[in-house]
Amino acid sequence: MPIQVGDRIPDVSLTLATPEGPVPVKSGDYFAGKRVALFAVPGAYTPTCSARHLPSYVEKAAELKGKGVDEIVATSVNDAFVLGAWNRDQGSSDITMLADGNGEFAEAIGLSMDASKFGMGNRSQRYSMIINDGVVEKLNVEAPGEYSASSAETMLGQL
Repeated sequence: MPIQVGDRIPDVSLTLATPEGPVPVKSGDYFAGKRVALFAVPGAYTPTCSARHLPSYVEKAAELKGKGVDEIVATSVNDAFVLGAWNRDQGSSDITMLADGNGEFAEAIGLSMDASKFGMGNRSQRYSMIINDGVVEKLNVEAPGEYSASSAETMLGQL
């Protein structure tokens, strides 16, 4: 069953993409003590993710932070090097990239998907959530092939 509002984020390994290189983190520690706007994409550099999803958070970063968000985090089943390059190419310093290279986080929260028919293997579904001190406060999961519920604009309307 997918994670729900009120659930605590599971504690799994993720990798923070930094200018100095990958830094391993535990999700339980990473999301503790702050309010985070997290959005997940099926893959860095994929069409909707690059043309609409990431840009919506880059454009609305100041507004999100103005409504009480401490950090904006993007995650994907990609490695930290790919996410770091994607952020340098199309993102901003307002977006933190948190790699779920093995898909453990997506699986643990029940939001993984099989994208094998597209040659992508197991990936994350497209979603967004507000995590407040490790607990899901808001959750927006997209229907397959859709993009609107997980946008920064939708999230702003919920804050």
